[in-house]
Amino acid sequence: MVDRLANSEANTRRISIVENCFGAAGQPLTIPGRVLIGEGVLTKLCRKKPKARQFFLFNDILVYGNIVIQKKKYNKQHIIPLENVTIDSIQDEGDLRNGWLIKTPTKSFAVYAATATEKSEWMNHINKCVSDLLSKSGKTPSNEHAAVWVPDSEATVCMRCQKAKFTPVNRRHHCRKCGFVVCGPCSEKRFLLPSQSSKPVRICDFCFELLSAGEMAACQPARSDSYTQCPKSPLNDVSDDEDEDSSD
Repeated sequence: MVDRLANSEANTRRISIVENCFGAAGQPLTIPGRVLIGEGVLTKLCRKKPKARQFFLFNDILVYGNIVIQKKKYNKQHIIPLENVTIDSIQDEGDLRNGWLIKTPTKSFAVYAATATEKSEWMNHINKCVSDLLSKSGKTPSNEHAAVWVPDSEATVCMRCQKAKFTPVNRRHHCRKCGFVVCGPCSEKRFLLPSQSSKPVRICDFCFELLSAGEMAACQPARSDSYTQCPKSPLNDVSDDEDEDSSD
């Protein structure tokens, strides 16, 4: 079906409409062979709070952006190559239901659909697109992904030292390796994580010690049904999360 739609006028028209909705600030989306599979509003778990985002699934990329005017205008376009994507279901918890993790080497985050049926359809379509891409390219699925940031609301104190209380003056920060919410003194170090940035990024002291010692795997995400978790150090505890709308 995808092959049949690739060069159809209807598909080209649909992609053009999506391009226009993002305006001049968005990247061109029309390329030979690209097909728009589906679209819809999902709730993205961001640093400050869950926020509605418009998502577009193509046969080779996943695109999302902020909703300015529904069906007419979006901004802050993000494009994720599907070859780098793995997804994992999340157990329902409180008001957050019908969710799954979208994990990539650069950025990982949780999204939630309105219904269980919608969640199933999104996950099935994403998995099918990823499988088809990897089959054609001969590549293997990515086994490295960025940490899923813990929302600010989950941490009233630093998740490393367990002492520093967060206030308007004592800001929350996020370790780019484990995703935990940490205070400034516990995250003064920088480390180069090539999959996330060309420059050294903020990480917590615990992850810095592990990375400096070459123990990369010890700080890899360990659970797929919850927020990223790192092993406890003898002295400290851990946790963190952040959103693209914030600077840190």
